[in-house]
Amino acid sequence: MGDAALPGRVTLVGAGPGDPGLLTVRGLRALERADVIVADRLGARAVLDGLAADGVLLRADVIDVGKQPGRHPVPQEQISQLLVTLARQGKEVVRLKGGDPFIFGRGSEELECCREAGVPVELVPGITSAISVPAIAGIPLTARDLAAAFTVLSGHVLIEDVPGGRDHTVVLLMGVGTLAHSAHMLSRSRGAGCPVAIVEDGYGPDQRVTFGTLGTIAHVAAQARVRNPAVVVIGDVVTLSPSAPSELVDAARPSLDRKEAP
Repeated sequence: MGDAALPGRVTLVGAGPGDPGLLTVRGLRALERADVIVADRLGARAVLDGLAADGVLLRADVIDVGKQPGRHPVPQEQISQLLVTLARQGKEVVRLKGGDPFIFGRGSEELECCREAGVPVELVPGITSAISVPAIAGIPLTARDLAAAFTVLSGHVLIEDVPGGRDHTVVLLMGVGTLAHSAHMLSRSRGAGCPVAIVEDGYGPDQRVTFGTLGTIAHVAAQARVRNPAVVVIGDVVTLSPSAPSELVDAARPSLDRKEAP
């Protein structure tokens, strides 16, 4: 364990979407030297379990501060203060967060708290689920002639002002609960026929992809009992998925043909 006479340190590590193979080497090295790991539920816990299953032995104590929908056993302010307290005890602390700490992960708050307390802190980025989870369904967020830009949003925020049309991909994180509203608002600029894919439990044992359009996805998702964690992808790039239904691709052809025309 860390020596109380020596200053401790906090390293914010992005765990990625939950597959230990997608943890960065720098993140793994931080975990290996840690005295204490303060871990989230999504992504982080799966990475720790996966490393253990692969025979990677970590000497650190693990403190679980994971949040679940509607239940936050450890408030964010207490998590931030816990990092400071542990570091002041001389410990090497890793705060292991799902995805990337700076993409809807409140990593900036924890970073600021440590800095204000005079605790040395370092950030190790992770692979955000906004990019990696669509990728496992074969959906690129940008593609030549289909989409030159994308926007990542939390499903908890208003989306009335999202720019662009079907060629501007929209990715919603934590967006299942507000899917009907989001689909309605986005259909104003993209049309009810705009393709949508929902990737549930990306890299997990219950991984599943559900397809629809902005006009149908709320009903389809309700019938399929789609649940978080899930990533919602909206735009013509959805048609590039190898598992996209042919009827969805065919329905999108008029829009796609216009983009391909010289």
